[in-house]
Amino acid sequence: MNNFRKLAFIGGGNMAAALIGGLIKRGVPSSHIAVADPSERRRSALSREFGVSAAADNALTAADAEVILLAVKPQEMRAVATALAPHLGRSPPLVISVAAGIPHAALARWFGPLVPVVRTMPNRPALSGFGATGLYAPPSVGAAHRALAETIMSAVSATVWVEHESQMDTVTALSGSGPAYFFLFMEALEAAAHERGLPHEIAHRLTLETAFGAAQMARESTETLAALREQVTSKGGTTAAALAVLNEAGLRAIVAHAVAAADRRSAELAAQFGAP
Repeated sequence: MNNFRKLAFIGGGNMAAALIGGLIKRGVPSSHIAVADPSERRRSALSREFGVSAAADNALTAADAEVILLAVKPQEMRAVATALAPHLGRSPPLVISVAAGIPHAALARWFGPLVPVVRTMPNRPALSGFGATGLYAPPSVGAAHRALAETIMSAVSATVWVEHESQMDTVTALSGSGPAYFFLFMEALEAAAHERGLPHEIAHRLTLETAFGAAQMARESTETLAALREQVTSKGGTTAAALAVLNEAGLRAIVAHAVAAADRRSAELAAQFGAP
């Protein structure tokens, strides 16, 4: 994990804090990590919790860093990148972006063609160390930089590489937006159980534990999701009755339409951010 002497975070928000905590748990010394953030309160909190150095100056923080991780809001990215670019020196660092919707071409244009850039899309569960992150880089980014980016992001999430950048829109629609889909289904399941007479506290706990158990079963199994579903569905039983209703209501088509809508919106936002 210690493949760098200095990792600079530009932006010290929740995702940066999650990554810093994950990296330190994996053995990265806090002395190898620096953070830049305009908020004095945020800088003090990060220094106090993790023992990292923190400053308000982006260029000072990024100086001599082998990796720069950009954790700023998408609308701030252009200004941050163009201000940093002149200070990166003759041996440019690896730049990792965790900002949603910023296409690689825009990042490359702002930083210049010599700077290796990896675009990532982590999701919100990464804040709890159980996330999923999609990564993309063009062939010009070498294997060593790709491995380093993956190592860093894997501190808080599972990681997958996509071959074509357009697939990052689907990654966003699936894992980026996906937690909300599950929360909605869980919310509906909890409400239905409560309407059938279960006390709210019991319905809530059973919903959470059932969702967690199903996900854990799927993670640990080598079976397909369809096979697991069939294993818990007895012919003529209660599960079969419920699934028949969901299928008749067109659940699969609804999910497909929802993911497609999120995919399209992600592409629209990327087009906006990617404009010169």
